[in-house]
Amino acid sequence: MSQENAGRLGAHRPRQIMLTILFFVVPPLFWAANYIVGRAVRNDVPPVTLTFVRWLIALAIILPFAAPHIKRDYRKYLQYPLRIIAVSLSGIAAFSLLVYYGLHHTSGTNALLLNSCVPVLIMLFSCLFFKARLNHLQIISVFISCCGVLTIILKGDIRALFHLAFSSGDMLLLAAMACFALYTLWLKKLPADINKMGLLGMQVIITLLAIAPLFLREYHSGAQVNWDQVTITGVIFLGVFPSFISYLLYGCCVEAVGTARAGLSIHLIPVFGVALSVIFLGEHIQPFHVMGISIILSGVGLANVKQKR
Repeated sequence: MSQENAGRLGAHRPRQIMLTILFFVVPPLFWAANYIVGRAVRNDVPPVTLTFVRWLIALAIILPFAAPHIKRDYRKYLQYPLRIIAVSLSGIAAFSLLVYYGLHHTSGTNALLLNSCVPVLIMLFSCLFFKARLNHLQIISVFISCCGVLTIILKGDIRALFHLAFSSGDMLLLAAMACFALYTLWLKKLPADINKMGLLGMQVIITLLAIAPLFLREYHSGAQVNWDQVTITGVIFLGVFPSFISYLLYGCCVEAVGTARAGLSIHLIPVFGVALSVIFLGEHIQPFHVMGISIILSGVGLANVKQKR
């Protein structure tokens, strides 16, 4: 390799590292906000309506950018119709509905606990259904990250683990996490040359078509929606940040670092959840927060260490 080409590669490397960090960090940040906002408006906006309106807003933002790519790649979509439908229904439609239904019947603490199952489920499903082989470093990193999540959730007291109670809402959230794990694995199986923006647009269109009958049923059942400044702002936020930006960057993250490592970014959700609670809810950082966040970041960092062959 010439010195000129080596210099170009060296110049591009910091930019690639920064982009990878962006892909890895931003989605869990906005998904942590999704839990906070979703729980805040749960009594004002019914679950199906919240899901439908959220993704309708997202489509309005995505479509102008996605339309040219959809037009260019539609033949590729026809080569993988079932897989594209599967990623749309699992990672967007089912995941969103199950989370918002679950938040009606469980605590935020349990939601964070169950959310930490996603990386474990990704690795489990990849072994069971895709014959993947995991290295010891990945397994250890997931275990370390889970310990960090538990440290935050249990407030540093291991005895609290024996007093956790699970409800029907917890089962819904667990099902949501399984759907997102499958979404991550199926997303990786789609060809890399399919444009991410166009693919996200197609996923949202399929999601809205699938949810529309449920939305009409909920509307005709007489479910009340309390539209005020707070709920309107919250739903617009959900449509822009956890929907459009997070899903687009997460798709880039899966392509950049693989399913197992991308799934580990989910462990950052409780980290950001703590930070957002401090900023917006006036809560205070406790020693167990610092300890848990440090453990989580150690596990995530360990997973991204390249092993020498």
